[in-house]
Amino acid sequence: MSSPHILLPGERVSPAMTNRDHLPDYHRWENDPATILGYGTQVTQSWEVRAGGWEGQGRNRDYAQFEVVTNDDQAPVGLTTLQIDSAVRTAEFVILIAPEARGKGLATEATSLTLRWAFEYAALRMVWLKVLEANAAGMTAYQKAGFQDAGRLRQSGYWLGCPCDEILMDVIADDFLTSTPPPRPRDQRRPGEA
Repeated sequence: MSSPHILLPGERVSPAMTNRDHLPDYHRWENDPATILGYGTQVTQSWEVRAGGWEGQGRNRDYAQFEVVTNDDQAPVGLTTLQIDSAVRTAEFVILIAPEARGKGLATEATSLTLRWAFEYAALRMVWLKVLEANAAGMTAYQKAGFQDAGRLRQSGYWLGCPCDEILMDVIADDFLTSTPPPRPRDQRRPGEA
């Protein structure tokens, strides 16, 4: 297996170029029941649909997708996506963490690194997302990464079969870049630093 093409080194995880060889993993993660619940998609997606969509996404310049890899063994553990609206320099953020990697704080770091890419490299002004109100773990991770509440869409989603609100969250470049210091990967630390 080839080494991932790291785009922005982090402390525990790093965003890398996506890899078609990992498409079966992406498909498995997306069809996990907890993912379906959190996304509110309600149904599974066939392999044919997912594989067909891969080619179209790869040709779309405004669909920036990153594979999240662990720094210790370079294993893929998730995906982040910026669905860019180039006319207004904003993007919708989406994250997917592998079921076996959840609950370890990796989503917060992956989100923060993707936001750094969005503002420093893609020159976006604002990034936003929607999260189901019942998804407390997701909301906490987003807030730790720099997102803040921006509004709500009443009864626009479902959680365990019941209607629920979706919370809109956003972060603007100025707020993020002044409040979040650049990460220092382990290999760039001075001796003795934790």
